[in-house]
Amino acid sequence: MASSTGNEESVNPVLRISQLDALELNKALEQLVWSQFTSCFHGFKPGVLAHFEPEVKAFLWLILWRFTIYSKNATVGQAILNIQYKNNLSQTEKYQPLSKHQKLWYLVFTVGGRWLEERCYDLFSSRRLQSFRKIKRYINFGAGLLKLCGLVNFLIFLQKGTFATLTERILGIRSVFCKPQSVRQVGFEYMNRELLWHGFAEFLIYLLPLINIQKLKLKISSWCLPITGLSNSENTLAAHCKECSLCGEWPTMPHTIGCSHVFCYYCIKSNYLFDMYFTCPKCGSEVHSLQPLKHKIEMTEMN
Repeated sequence: MASSTGNEESVNPVLRISQLDALELNKALEQLVWSQFTSCFHGFKPGVLAHFEPEVKAFLWLILWRFTIYSKNATVGQAILNIQYKNNLSQTEKYQPLSKHQKLWYLVFTVGGRWLEERCYDLFSSRRLQSFRKIKRYINFGAGLLKLCGLVNFLIFLQKGTFATLTERILGIRSVFCKPQSVRQVGFEYMNRELLWHGFAEFLIYLLPLINIQKLKLKISSWCLPITGLSNSENTLAAHCKECSLCGEWPTMPHTIGCSHVFCYYCIKSNYLFDMYFTCPKCGSEVHSLQPLKHKIEMTEMN
């Protein structure tokens, strides 16, 4: 990874969001590596890694440290975002990589600290002696104190924008860009178009549930096909109960709503339950009463 040779003042400061994104990318990589590693042991006896899980994790994180911080002065998340660590303790204004002591202490604080926390919890969780209880109490107190210091450091980081973690502040390592960042040119035409379409889509999502689509379709159909515009054959079919005014098929369990038109029971019932102000699509009559039609239809008329 190439390092900047210019003055520190010429290097653009790393945004807070970029440093936080690098930390999240590091966590995602660790989870991915651990899931890929554990998938290799699916065919073994369940719990085969349970007793050695802290040591196995420490070994995997050691390999990651070797090929990231030790060799490139940057984590994987930082390398993706064009960021690397700078030795902030150096007196020179030029870029200085991390020293070997800083890299080793970074390994101790990150990998060693997590291994010690997990292993101590396993060691002292099953011990019942008074001395082990005291040691466990001291360890819990120290872990809580470190978390409190991490919270204070994070609040300072939000204010000043440097040293996102407590380890970076203790070791004096700072995140800087590998190369000077150019000014980003934003095209507002595409952004305005996206905002317009998103606003229109949200308006439709809010408006469509308020519109009775079924009633609107029936109203339009009544306008397009009024009862006076029907042919004599269609009037004859409706009059002889051979056509449902909704589905246009042979009426099943024919019913009427008080007008001269006939409906299938399920057609008129479902529409009336959906809309209590349902009207006949042919003549516009309201539903006065839903009554079965008593009319004998010969089977020969179906042919």
